[in-house]
Amino acid sequence: MIRRLFRGLMVIVLASVCAVAFVAWKQHAALEQALAVQEPQLLLVQPGDTPSGLFQRLEADGIIDDAFWLRVYWRLKLQDATLHSGEYQLVPGTTVRELLGAWQRGDVVRYNLTIIEGWTFKQLLAALEAEPKLEHTLEGLTSEQIMERLGHPSLHPEGRFYPDTYSFTRGTADLDILRRAFERLESVLAEEWARRAEGLPYDDAYQALIMASIIEKETGVPHERPMIAGVFVRRLEKGMLLQTDPTVIYGLGSSYDGTLNRAQLRQPTPYNTYVKPGLPPTPIALVGRAAIHAALHPADGESLYFVARGDGSHVFSATLREHNRAVRQFQLNRRADYRSSPPPSQSNAGKP
Repeated sequence: MIRRLFRGLMVIVLASVCAVAFVAWKQHAALEQALAVQEPQLLLVQPGDTPSGLFQRLEADGIIDDAFWLRVYWRLKLQDATLHSGEYQLVPGTTVRELLGAWQRGDVVRYNLTIIEGWTFKQLLAALEAEPKLEHTLEGLTSEQIMERLGHPSLHPEGRFYPDTYSFTRGTADLDILRRAFERLESVLAEEWARRAEGLPYDDAYQALIMASIIEKETGVPHERPMIAGVFVRRLEKGMLLQTDPTVIYGLGSSYDGTLNRAQLRQPTPYNTYVKPGLPPTPIALVGRAAIHAALHPADGESLYFVARGDGSHVFSATLREHNRAVRQFQLNRRADYRSSPPPSQSNAGKP
């Protein structure tokens, strides 16, 4: 009797061992299988999706086999694990085990949006609107309403966002990108303002930001930023008009057609530095750290004028006579390939 019970017990134990081994083998085979994809593709995991539902979807699409055993594995081994939503890259050769690891870590696909120095706020909004992976929440809002959503209803938006490359995941709100760019600009401006040169003609950091935006728009080659800053700072100190075309163009808005005439240079907009003394009321463009640094560390010298050579660089002059001579040489007798700034860069990478 005892022997018979012992045999029965051994059969049960052996069957249990075999069952456990079978389950382990099936789970191992299911986990180590490679995803059946011929080229990279995306898997979108939305909030509320479950591992079971995803396994069924992948099996229905012919990407994996044995979804049942994968559901069993998740329930037994990963029941407390977090399934992060987002887009996941399915790459040929990737195993299911590697995919599950990505789900747990939240290794979702990230995208980049590059904000360019010299853009206006309007151009920044257009770039956000054109990015299909963002959630668009700003449509129909005024600039004032956008700044209110950012928590700064009293601030003018121009120049308040830092040009850089911002990484994001699908479904990120456009307002989140703006918030990050706003906070980054605030941080960079504060850092540079704390290290500014002495004796500058600015009442606060915002005036330095306004100056930096003019430098950004006037600069064709990077090494000239401090020299251009020096010209404008000296003109401010002497009570001279800044007389810079980019501010006039900004003030004209949509009425600017690509050329400036004498009537426009006399048009009394708040941004016309040919008729209005001092700085314009706001920045005229987005600025990088280099332009801010130049505004706060202008080059020493005596030059009060500059004119574009036609290759992106400028001729700097200390007297009006020298300046007029340079104007006759480089402006009145322009070459066919004349340009006031270099051709657009092939790279969209933002600068730190």
